[in-house]
Amino acid sequence: MLRPDGSLGTYEHVAADDGVRIVALDEQGRVILVEDDFYLQRRRVLHVPGGGCGGQRPRDAALRELEEETGLVAGNVHPLGVIDPLPAVTAARTHLFLATDLRTGTQRRDGTEAGMTVQRRTLQEAIKAVRAGAITEAGSVAALLLVGHPRIG
Repeated sequence: MLRPDGSLGTYEHVAADDGVRIVALDEQGRVILVEDDFYLQRRRVLHVPGGGCGGQRPRDAALRELEEETGLVAGNVHPLGVIDPLPAVTAARTHLFLATDLRTGTQRRDGTEAGMTVQRRTLQEAIKAVRAGAITEAGSVAALLLVGHPRIG
C-alpha cells in the first residue's frame, strides 16, 4: 500500500460483506430486539435483528434477517442510512432500516443462533438501554438513535 507520505507499507484489514440492521416496530410501537451469544465478546449481546448481506441487496437482506431471527415479516421498510462501523479495520458498511406493519412469517435461525431470544421494548426503553450500555452493537445503537431522534426540518 502507498501511504499518504509516499512510502510503502502494509495495511492489515478484514474483508467482510456489508451488513444490515433493522429496527422493527410492532403495532404498539415496541422495538423488536434479539439477544444472542457472541463468541468474540464472550457474552450475550442485545441488538436489533440483522446480519450480513450475503450478496443480496441491503433491503432484501434486512427483510430476510428480520424474518429468520424473529419470525416477523414487514409490510413497510424505510432506509435510515448507512454507517461505517469500523473504517480502520474493514470497508464493510452497515445499512440501517426501519420496519413497520409487521405480521407473522417463518422463523429460520441457523445453528449459530440456536440460543437467540426475542424481546420487545418501547423505543424509549431501547434508547435508555443504549445510554446505559446494555445495547452496544454499533448498527443497533445508530439505528435506534436515528429512529428515536428523527431528522429536524
